[in-house]
Amino acid sequence: MENLTVIVPVYNEEKFLGESLNRLLMIEQNFKILIVDDCSTDNSINVAKSFVKNNPNIKLITKNTNEGKGSALIEGFKNITTEYCTIHDADLEYFPSDLIDMYKKIDKKTLILGSRFIGNIERKNIYFRTLVANKIMSKFFSIINKVKVTDVATCYKMFPVVLVNNIELLEKGFSIEIELLSNLLNNSERYFEVPIHYEGRSYEEGKKIKFIDGILYLKNTLKYRINNAQY
Repeated sequence: MENLTVIVPVYNEEKFLGESLNRLLMIEQNFKILIVDDCSTDNSINVAKSFVKNNPNIKLITKNTNEGKGSALIEGFKNITTEYCTIHDADLEYFPSDLIDMYKKIDKKTLILGSRFIGNIERKNIYFRTLVANKIMSKFFSIINKVKVTDVATCYKMFPVVLVNNIELLEKGFSIEIELLSNLLNNSERYFEVPIHYEGRSYEEGKKIKFIDGILYLKNTLKYRINNAQY
């Protein structure tokens, strides 16, 4: 996995960032880690710096303005030097060991999606309404785009960096998931879904996505379908 960069977007994750990065390091693969701090106001930057100091494969980028997950990812994409990249949120909802199975399927023209809704894997979903909303959004996206994607909101998307090099990504918030997926599907020759583990966290623990983000997902599914159809 030496040709892979894992982007870790961060905003006020001092409680979880250390363990999240340790999970990445525990899989003992020689990939690069690019932490992008979205102007955290807690101790996240110092946590990140402690890892950068001790590992040459970890790099930290700091933003001067808090704009959202999308802005952090856009900044991260500009600084990738490897052929492939993926995304790993700084919380503890995802398990990096799943990235190994995803990487086995990657090539220069393929998009790999980690799905929380396929395969016989035990998962922890705290909010039933969120589970239902994700499935509705995925079904809606699939119908509009004439594809079959079971988990459009998944953090784990792995793809060749060249697929985003010539795209002007616009979404600063969580809707980057829809904009990015729409463009990746439009630019890749094929895609695969790989079952992944998941353990949702509560809002008390710092979960940030809100109801309005789900509405924006649906709106932007239409927006980017129309935009991509024009090219």
